[in-house]
Amino acid sequence: MSDTPFSQTLSLPDEAATGRLALRLGALLRPGDLVALRGDLGAGKTALSRALIRGVTEPDAEVPSPTFTLVQTYDTGIGPLWHFDLYRLSGPDEVIELGWDDARAEAVALVEWPDRLGPLLPADRVEVELFHDGPDARRAVLTGHGALAARLAAADWTL
Repeated sequence: MSDTPFSQTLSLPDEAATGRLALRLGALLRPGDLVALRGDLGAGKTALSRALIRGVTEPDAEVPSPTFTLVQTYDTGIGPLWHFDLYRLSGPDEVIELGWDDARAEAVALVEWPDRLGPLLPADRVEVELFHDGPDARRAVLTGHGALAARLAAADWTL
C-alpha cells in the first residue's frame, strides 16, 4: 500500500468531459473500492455518478438520484455498486443502518457527501472533488489514496 496519494487536476469544460472522466474511473474500479465525491451543491456529483453508473451498467440505464432514498444499488459488470447520498445524514451511525458493512464487503461504494462517514471513511479510496469554473465548466481534482494511488497513477487521464 502506498502512503503517497496520487493527485491529478482535470479540466471538465462540458458535461461530455465529465462523462469521459466517469468512464475512465469506472473502468478502474473493483469490488471493495470506494469513490468519495466532494463538491458544493450543483458542482456535478450527480452527473458524474450517473455517467459512471451508466458506464458500468447500460448506457440508457435509469439512474435516479439517491437524495431521498439515501442509497441505490446496481448490478454491474464489475459486481454490485451502491450509490450513497449522505447529505441528509448526521453521522456514521446512520450510514451503518443503510447497510454500509454489506456495501464495503461486496461492492463498489460511490459516496456523495463522504464527510458524513467520519471514521468509516477507508484509507484506500478515490476522491473526486468538483468545482465550478463557469456556467457549464467544471474542474475535478482526482486523488487516489492508499492502494488506489498506484492504480490511478497508471491510468491515462487525458480527456
